[in-house]
Order: sequence, then C-alpha cells, then structure tokens
Amino acid sequence: MKKLIPVFIILLIFSGCVSNPLTGKSTMAFVDNSELFPSSFQQYDEFLRENQVVTGTADAQLVERVGMRIRSAAEKWLEAEGAGSYLKDYRWEYKLVLDTAVNAWCMPGGKIVVYTGILPVTATEAGLATVMGHEVSHALLNHGQQRMSAGVLQQIGATGLSLMTSNRSPQAQQLAMTAYGAGSELFGTLPFSRSHESEADHIGLILMAIAGYNPDEAAPFWERMSALSGGGGTPEFLSTHPSDSTRIGNIRGWTPEAKERAAQFGVSF
Repeated sequence: MKKLIPVFIILLIFSGCVSNPLTGKSTMAFVDNSELFPSSFQQYDEFLRENQVVTGTADAQLVERVGMRIRSAAEKWLEAEGAGSYLKDYRWEYKLVLDTAVNAWCMPGGKIVVYTGILPVTATEAGLATVMGHEVSHALLNHGQQRMSAGVLQQIGATGLSLMTSNRSPQAQQLAMTAYGAGSELFGTLPFSRSHESEADHIGLILMAIAGYNPDEAAPFWERMSALSGGGGTPEFLSTHPSDSTRIGNIRGWTPEAKERAAQFGVSF
C-alpha cells in the first residue's frame, strides 16, 4: 500500500488537469466548476446581504462601468482564442461595498466586490481597471479551483505520510507531520499563491489594455499601494504575494506586451 501512494498521487494529478485558454497551461482541477460556482454564488449573495452595498452613486456606477469593460475585454480575447464558450457558466456581478479596507476581490464565476476604501488609492478609472482586471483574472484563471485542488493534494500527502510512518513512535510521527506541514507551506502553498498573484497581474494588465485602459497606469497604482504599506512587510519567500518591487518590475516589463495585445483588437495608446 505504501509503495502505491506516490503512484496514486501522480495518476490523480494527470487525471485532474484542465487547460486554460488564456495561458495554455494545464492546471489542477480536482473540484469541478459545476460544484464550485453555485457555492461561490451563494456565498456572494450572503456577503451582500450582510454588508452595505453602495448603489446609485458615481462611484458605484464607475465600478459597474469598469467591470463591464473588463468583462467585454475577456469575451473578445476568448473569442479570438476560439474559446467563446469558456464563460458560459460565469455570472458577472460588480458591487461597491462600504468598507474602509483597501481591498477588492472576485469569487469563482465572476462575482466581484470593490471596497470603498480602495478608491482613494486607485485614484483614476484606469487605476480601478488595474485592480478589477487583476481580480477578474483570478476568476478567469480558475485560481480558486486550483487552490482547492492543491488542498486536496496536500491532504492526500499528509495521509500518505501518516501511513508511511505508522510503524514509528508517536513522537517521530508528530515530527514528520510538523516538518511536512512547514515544508508544504514554504515550498508549495506560498510559491503557488505568489505565482497566482503574478499570473493575475499579467493577465489583468492585458485585459485592462484590451478594455481601452492605458496599462502604463498599472505600475503607478501599485506604487501607491506600496507607499501606503510603507514599503515593508513580510519577506517575499514567506509571503502569499510577490514583493512590491518584484510586482512593479514585472508589470513594467509586461506593459509593452499588453499594448501589443490590445493593438490586435484595435486599441492603441
């Protein structure tokens, strides 16, 4: 049984992968979106009922407008890739919520929340498009699905380790599980999360450009975010996000590509 565990994990990985049309990459998908999306929509509705949604204001209309333009950009891009049906199960919604948190998020399936606290930092419509392009990209790239799949894999690994150390002392078993937990976090979960953030930055930059927002304004937004946090924080290798300098440098490097992609759709800067 112990010898079969690695083989089982390998078979699981290869059998539970799908290809994303925006990146061409094969990603883990042990949890199908047909299960994930309905749960996401229900949680989103519950969140809206429990929080103060801002409606009818210029800011609320701005969030809606930017969201619609980002959605249209995604549809154009996917149509060009021959994957127009990719979004058939998405249920787009864009809400502004009264909260001082400098944050925004997008749940699987296209449910977006922008907190009022981030608007002073976005400063411009293009700044907001930077944020919403990034968050929408998490949904388009199925990062939620991948995180859940990684969790499944991590649990299987823990079960396998428990079986393989079952003939050891309780102290040795505990030490092995502690090392596994720390190692899988440092070398698995954290790099995985940072790669998702960078991927969302990259795809989001292209989306905002196709939507007609100048990608040159993306790096200044992240510079404002960095200034707000004081430029410090957790070392990158211990963080779920790239460092501010890494993120800003990557975005500046990807900006020419974003403009080239947008030009393919008749958008120039």
